[in-house]
Amino acid sequence: MATKKTALTKDKIISMYINYTLEHNHKPKSVYNFTKLNGISETEFYSFFGTIESIDKEIFKTFFEKTVELLYKNKDYKDYDMKTKMLSFYFTFFELLSANRSYVVMSLKEHQNQLKNLMQLSGLRNSFKKYASEIITDDFRTQQERFQNFQEKAIQEAFWIQLLLTMKFWLDDSSPAFEKTDIFIEKSVKATFELMNITPIDSLIDFGKFLFKEKIHNKS
Repeated sequence: MATKKTALTKDKIISMYINYTLEHNHKPKSVYNFTKLNGISETEFYSFFGTIESIDKEIFKTFFEKTVELLYKNKDYKDYDMKTKMLSFYFTFFELLSANRSYVVMSLKEHQNQLKNLMQLSGLRNSFKKYASEIITDDFRTQQERFQNFQEKAIQEAFWIQLLLTMKFWLDDSSPAFEKTDIFIEKSVKATFELMNITPIDSLIDFGKFLFKEKIHNKS
């Protein structure tokens, strides 16, 4: 009796893509090559992705989606305060990254030009900024005098810059079980929320941009 072919899904294509990249030490060069080696048709591939390059962006967005899914499985999560929600996100997100570290490191260090590497994070950026906006509580908005839309966007950018810095730290972390990254997360998230209460948002953004430039653009 013939074995029934299992349905192809976005997650299965992503898994094939990651496996190919790790086994060949480079990313697939074309849709034709990728689909032929994995026994699927180009038509099946294009029902999920428009280009081979778009999978990279989807992978990091998927890490985000799975993180949020895991967070909401905890019935107490919705009652957490802003800082605890962000800490929970970080620890869960980086646990997923660590489970896929070989691919993530290879992908984010693929190009000498760091901006090209960061382009893969555009989907993650949009999703994370939306998440950052969603966890800003009404109490926080009330506490901030004349809290306006541009301030919320500034906070989103500050959180995004912090996530990028943490990813950079994690990429360079060689400590057992990435324990130094855990410490970095705790200290940086705590500092960010303290700054939000005592520092003008513009100053926080300027500081974040400075750190981003020093640690990501200028570090070889």
